[in-house]
Amino acid sequence: MNAWHDFPGTNAGYVLELYDRYRQNPSAVDAATREFFSHWTPPTDGAAPASTELPITKVVGAVNLAHAIRAFGHLAAQLDPLGSPPRGDPALNPATHGIAEDDLRQLPANLVGGPVADGAANALEAIQHLREVYSGTTGYDYDHIHIPKERDWLRQAAESGRFCPPQEPVDAVGLLDRLSQIEAFEHFLRRVFPGKTRFSLEGVDMMAPILDELVGAAVEAGTRSILIGMAHRGRLNVLAHILGKPYAQILAEFRDPARAHNFRESMGWTGDVKYHAGARRAIDGDLSKSVVITVPPNPSHVESADPLAQGMARAASESCDRAGPPRLNSSVALPILIHGDAAFPGQGIVAETLNYSRLEGYRTGGTIHIIANNQLGYTTEPQAGRSTLYASDLAKGFEIPIVHVNADDPEACIEAARLASGYRAEFHKDFLIDLIGYRRYGHNEGDEPTFTQPLMYQKIAQHPSVRALWSNALVARGLIDDDAAKAMRLKYMDELQSALESLQPERDLVEPVPEPPPPKAAQHVKTAAPIERLRELNAELLKLPDGFAPNPKLDRAMKRRRSALDHPDEASIDWAMAEQLAFAAILADGTPIRFTGEDVERGTFGHRHAVFHDVKTGATFTPLQAMPQAKAAFAVFDSPLSENAALGFEYGYNAQEPARLVIWEAQYGDFVNGAQMIIDEFIMSARAKWGQTPSLVLLLPHGFEGAGPDHSSGRLERFLELAAETNVRIANPTTAAQYFHLLRRQAALLKNDPLPLIVMTPKSLLRHPRAASPPRDLAEGRWQPVIDDDRARDQIKRLVFCSGKVYIDLVTSEHREKNPSVAIIRVEQLYPFPEAEIRAVLDEYQKIEEIVWLQEEPENMGAWAFVRPLLGELTGERVPLRYIGRPRNSSPAEGSLARHVANQKQLIEKAFESKT
Repeated sequence: MNAWHDFPGTNAGYVLELYDRYRQNPSAVDAATREFFSHWTPPTDGAAPASTELPITKVVGAVNLAHAIRAFGHLAAQLDPLGSPPRGDPALNPATHGIAEDDLRQLPANLVGGPVADGAANALEAIQHLREVYSGTTGYDYDHIHIPKERDWLRQAAESGRFCPPQEPVDAVGLLDRLSQIEAFEHFLRRVFPGKTRFSLEGVDMMAPILDELVGAAVEAGTRSILIGMAHRGRLNVLAHILGKPYAQILAEFRDPARAHNFRESMGWTGDVKYHAGARRAIDGDLSKSVVITVPPNPSHVESADPLAQGMARAASESCDRAGPPRLNSSVALPILIHGDAAFPGQGIVAETLNYSRLEGYRTGGTIHIIANNQLGYTTEPQAGRSTLYASDLAKGFEIPIVHVNADDPEACIEAARLASGYRAEFHKDFLIDLIGYRRYGHNEGDEPTFTQPLMYQKIAQHPSVRALWSNALVARGLIDDDAAKAMRLKYMDELQSALESLQPERDLVEPVPEPPPPKAAQHVKTAAPIERLRELNAELLKLPDGFAPNPKLDRAMKRRRSALDHPDEASIDWAMAEQLAFAAILADGTPIRFTGEDVERGTFGHRHAVFHDVKTGATFTPLQAMPQAKAAFAVFDSPLSENAALGFEYGYNAQEPARLVIWEAQYGDFVNGAQMIIDEFIMSARAKWGQTPSLVLLLPHGFEGAGPDHSSGRLERFLELAAETNVRIANPTTAAQYFHLLRRQAALLKNDPLPLIVMTPKSLLRHPRAASPPRDLAEGRWQPVIDDDRARDQIKRLVFCSGKVYIDLVTSEHREKNPSVAIIRVEQLYPFPEAEIRAVLDEYQKIEEIVWLQEEPENMGAWAFVRPLLGELTGERVPLRYIGRPRNSSPAEGSLARHVANQKQLIEKAFESKT
């Protein structure tokens, strides 16, 4: 038997490589290895002599054991502060590899390899050092990294102790002081406000010193912005001690939430609970060391802040003050995401966000993730909440290095933070710290955890805090005496008591809201652009680099665009051209644009072509990035196939840089409900809850054309039911010129009247001649919230109000000319509802007998439920108001084209039929 056949080739190869090195030059290996190789020879093709089988087997066994410890040592690490035994793995047992300690004692340390072999007398000592590294209170989990350079860097860092405290000493007493501050805060809140929800940090207290370490490293590296996305666990502690939110403000929110709530309402916003609040802190050092730390506000929808923080970091990393694509410097901003152990594998938005980490349009130069691992999700045990061993295993699919660390070992936690910072600085990629601790109390302090976890909470009740453990350790080392350690905690308790006593009932204790916009600011915006300017911009948009070969199928469209501005009164500008001209004019005015979504570069319907592709070379060219007139950057990116994180990312980008025009387009409007959480919790309510002023633009292709229930509706009704307190603009434009002015208007209002803009965009109308506009409408027109009919007023007896694509169906109907008594009024802006404009229209018609709201959506969808009471108030009792459209349905549209055509024909006919 040849013993080498029983082992993996890589490990046997390592031994042979050492032997070859020895044969060529014995001094190339250490003395112990020379001594070992002097007694045996490598195997030949025939059976090895019996005298050599034993040592060869032992050599390869030692190499295999070392590999197993590096790959699976984390399975034997003592990661649980509560003392549950590690899972272990048979591969970590020497006997599995056919060796014993005595065998290892006879083998050279060099067989184990790596820094642990340096200074070791033999393989046994090296293996023992290896176990100390990989199976202590830290579990290094990086064997899934496929890039050798990164894997080797991580191994060297772990085994050399490059980032461990003995190499970079921790201020042990300073760390105790920090832990005293963190613990005192929680104990004070518990004592003064018993039972009040605060989502305590206790059990994972080291999260705050880890953040201290990450922030310090980032500041030293010249980072200018740190964005921390997190849910509610430990949030108040982080706001107080990382962001510097005054104790008095936090205590006031506990003591008198009703007064704070009333104050918010008097200022025009409804506010939110204290543990959803965000904060921003500027740390001013010398010019190269100033940094702004931001924790954006978040709702109770855990992990929803993940893509927001990423988007904010991307925005902070980009310079957009000149033409071309934005200039990205990822060292400028650091995103840190703090996850829950149940939420990390449980919430799909986490995987969506992780997928963005290396994408050109979304990368941020690496995010540092921290799982605040309570080993519990509310009351759900890990085995009921995930199908993986670790809460962090999802990250392995994205080749993110993971360090599991016991939250009761402060030095191991600090080392993990330093390793994370070092890895990101070296490779500009994500890193994950799995901080394994526990939750001292129930989910929300008022909850009783012993109902569902009686044994776990028996242990927790007897378990000392990490501050107590660290204090005892320092006293034992002689670094501090017990009285001094206790005095630290009392100092912070006194500080908190003083803050509480300082509160005055009349004191304003909430953040100020943004200044309200000037009255009717949106009505005074000029959006027209002179024809000569449009011609100049259009000429640049049609220029291609020398030798560039676009798809020949685009020749006709480009030829049409070249002549579209020649005749000012011909309807020659289609939807896509109007959009490109609007973008060009906005860039020329100095406003940057970021435009993302699924397939936006070409456009879902093949209409846009913002990016040209050379059919011969595959090279790309983006005309809006090459215009000499542009004074700001233009970015356009096809997004991954997701909505929730995609829209969250753009919201975060917009929140960080509100002066940039940020646009997200759904592939079809129907798919926007995949991002409903971001819409409900951020876009539509951020102003009321947190005083934020988003101005994100959503383009939602909408229109009933027989394509079925999932390719017809942008769910207009859902946006309208969320519209209140002037929180949004919702439009359903029907012409290219209207779309041009709408985009220009949004860009012009970014600074003095920012609001989100929801646009129901067309599909079939993209190339429809009735949706095209003459150049004069762009050059001399403006946004019109309501567009009146041009029929003679004195003949009109019925007014048909409608919105969107159905207008084209009405005016192109054969019944239109046969019924001169019917006028069709387009409501292009649905919110804010254009009451004054509609009243002015109604005043023009003195002989009307009936008003109709017509829509192609079912009665329980579309705009009817929203406009019915508003139109009713305007018309009063003198003129009846009725509905024409599809009946109430549970599904938006028919699945059959034939049924769609029949139903559409019927509702159009009803618009013109005589009253019975």
